[in-house]
Amino acid sequence: MLRSRLSHPVIDSDGHFLESVPSFLDYLRIEAGAAVANRFQQAWSNSHISNLTWYALTPEQRRDRRAVRAPWWALPTRNTLDRATAMFPKLMYERLDEMGLDFTVLYPGLGLAAPALDDEEVRRASCRALNRLYADLFRDYARRMTPVAVIPMHTPHEAIAELEHAGELGLKAIVMASYVKRPIREVERKYPEAAPYAFWLDCYGVDSEYDYDPVWAKCAELKVAPTFHTAGYGWAWRNSISNFMFNHLGHFAASAEGLCRSLFMGGVTRRFPALRFAFMEGGVGWARSLLSDMAGHWDKRNPRAVANYDPANLDREQLISLRDRWGGPLTRVEGIELWQGSRDDYDNLDEWAPCAIRTREEIRDLFVPHFFFGCEGDDPITACAFDAPRNAFGARLKAVYGSDIGHWDVVDMREVTSEAHEPVDKGLMSEHDFREFTFVNPVDLWTALNPEFFTGTAVESEVRGYLRKRQNAH
Repeated sequence: MLRSRLSHPVIDSDGHFLESVPSFLDYLRIEAGAAVANRFQQAWSNSHISNLTWYALTPEQRRDRRAVRAPWWALPTRNTLDRATAMFPKLMYERLDEMGLDFTVLYPGLGLAAPALDDEEVRRASCRALNRLYADLFRDYARRMTPVAVIPMHTPHEAIAELEHAGELGLKAIVMASYVKRPIREVERKYPEAAPYAFWLDCYGVDSEYDYDPVWAKCAELKVAPTFHTAGYGWAWRNSISNFMFNHLGHFAASAEGLCRSLFMGGVTRRFPALRFAFMEGGVGWARSLLSDMAGHWDKRNPRAVANYDPANLDREQLISLRDRWGGPLTRVEGIELWQGSRDDYDNLDEWAPCAIRTREEIRDLFVPHFFFGCEGDDPITACAFDAPRNAFGARLKAVYGSDIGHWDVVDMREVTSEAHEPVDKGLMSEHDFREFTFVNPVDLWTALNPEFFTGTAVESEVRGYLRKRQNAH
């Protein structure tokens, strides 16, 4: 077995479990009453995650309403043991050795959708009830696994309230909604019947509806790393009415990229240098591209270089002279101001100001140490995280292993760690890279604010040894 040949533990930063819906509804009734529990069931049935509404429509109605094809057959069934493992924490605990996992951070099913519910009372009560359920479910298995608390993000107030509640429950990992769908106010005002169909995505950084700095400050105070794991279908190019695969392809990467870009350009990593952010299940390919793209944009659009495009610098006499020599009747230069921009732009020449970047290298320094990228074991792109010569700035990006046990793309839980090791077997990653992927980067993520994250766990000794060596090296 692979695990017995490794010299380090394997830490899974993104496994999955499946809640018992009746148990959750019991917790919700205790938390907020039967009426709220009934409203949750109605809201869930109407959500883009559920297929119930879609199945109730005719093909003509689906096209007419643009009813998005939601996940279907999304859980394992042929392998009943694996299905039961995702449902019963005690069974999962007993089988972790079979999977080659020493410790796992577990993400929910219902809990990934609850923070997106529109009804505030139902949303907040559901998150609170789910977190109570998770704390009770996994309390006896903390030596080898821990669940994340679900944090709604519609307002800083509700996020902070649930962060504090999660801390009271003893939950030491969290997952936040990657974005909030906000109504477009003019549409809401002028065309209220159309408002549910017109929205923008608030990613808590650039142009956000609220100042989310108090949320990040609360994360730092409570010593929890903000992680994100939100679906990215139902909008943009992932809204097919007939094809779930069309909607699913790349959707986690899409939601993560928008959020990461917003946090970075909004200066969050500048203002909160101790925080570490993790984007789960979207892989690392998008992050590699984003870092390179930002470096290229900085080269051309930094506060000094942008002067190359200042309309005031255009020599109009030379332009007219060149027109007279080389142009013709179809190349008139009148009206050039229409696409050159306005002098009002002088008020906002430095679009990098929120993150206070002054040199190209600061992009690397504000990105690479702060962002972690969850990669499934069967993702062939993971190796690029460690391909420093081909990455911008020669960076090694912080990929973290996510087994994704409990979901349809894991056919046999016993194979997840061996599958993650295949890039090493093929010569695409080294054993050193694999150690970073499955041990070093996860430890750096979860202990950055909370050095005691793994205290009392099966990997405590190895983690403490690594942290001592890291501290001595510095």
